[in-house]
Amino acid sequence: MAGGGKRRVAILISGRGSNMVALIEAARDPTFPAEIVLVLSNRPDAAGLVRAAEAGIPARAIDHRAYPDRATFDAALDAELRAAAVDLVCLAGFMRILTPGFVAGWAGRMINIHPSLLPLFKGTHTHRQALDAGVRLHGCTVHFVVPELDAGPILAQAAIPVRQNDDPNSLADRVIVQERRLYPAVLALVAGGQAWLEGGRVILAAQAPDGALLSL
Repeated sequence: MAGGGKRRVAILISGRGSNMVALIEAARDPTFPAEIVLVLSNRPDAAGLVRAAEAGIPARAIDHRAYPDRATFDAALDAELRAAAVDLVCLAGFMRILTPGFVAGWAGRMINIHPSLLPLFKGTHTHRQALDAGVRLHGCTVHFVVPELDAGPILAQAAIPVRQNDDPNSLADRVIVQERRLYPAVLALVAGGQAWLEGGRVILAAQAPDGALLSL
């Protein structure tokens, strides 16, 4: 990634923006290599828009229901991002499937956090999926976005043990703690040029951590 000043980051949300808040708070540190310059939501009623505005971040909705198809919605999204001179895009609970054209336009510059240890448990209801499968470890993954859902090259993961008395809510409560730690750390790596996508693989600089961030 090219040198220079801080990377300009946009966050895409659909709901309360829990991980968005973690990224905003991390970026307040003067040494953090990224600045959050824009928050966009496909839902005008997303609580995260209010939280972003309260933090002084430009925040607005692009209602997907106002567009006839995914391509025209994605084009509007892309126009907003480019107008804000965004360098990197972070998906944080953004509940839209993006078109291959949009993903290609931001290849290597768009990351997502998913509440499972990918490639296990793609899609939704990941905590229930983990319990039903009987796994002993569960967690979260930050990955580069590719056209296939929840399938991009993995940047880093954090894991927790699954307890005998866990239910989806208790598991979610513990995983979100790890998400809020992991996402800012990974954004710092990407924005700081310590991790990048090359030939479909994640490359880490020599001084970067190895990507396995376990929190047992």
